[in-house]
Amino acid sequence: MSTIPDSDRHTLVRMIEVMFPHEAFPAGPYERTATAVLEAAVDAPRLLAQLIQGLSDLDAMRGRPFCELPAGAALNLLRGIQETPFFRSVFDVAVVKLYSDPEVWELLGYEGPSFDKGGYIDRGFDDLEWLPEPRIELPDDSEEVGA
Repeated sequence: MSTIPDSDRHTLVRMIEVMFPHEAFPAGPYERTATAVLEAAVDAPRLLAQLIQGLSDLDAMRGRPFCELPAGAALNLLRGIQETPFFRSVFDVAVVKLYSDPEVWELLGYEGPSFDKGGYIDRGFDDLEWLPEPRIELPDDSEEVGA
């Protein structure tokens, strides 16, 4: 399935890590996300060409491989290209794949979809302990409702 060299794949993984920084995330979700980006490009020649050219450009922009840049420099570089079709193409696939990963759900404390379990109403919908108890005010019995 690999349509790009390993060095470009590493650049893509690093790009996704910089786009979506989470210190607690292991490498696995980022690598699976990079695989999803590559899989999307397999059947889309234009996307594949953008990906190959964009990853090559990332490594050339600072005169050294993107993977070797410090986090701040890598982030600034991505900010500079965030309006390009290359960046948007990677972002559009990566944001969906990364945050649809069950391992990421667990790391973020998300229990996953609840439709197949009957919804959230009986599964901790109101377990937000950091919110104060709601103040419920009922109309006074002596007042006519709608008057």
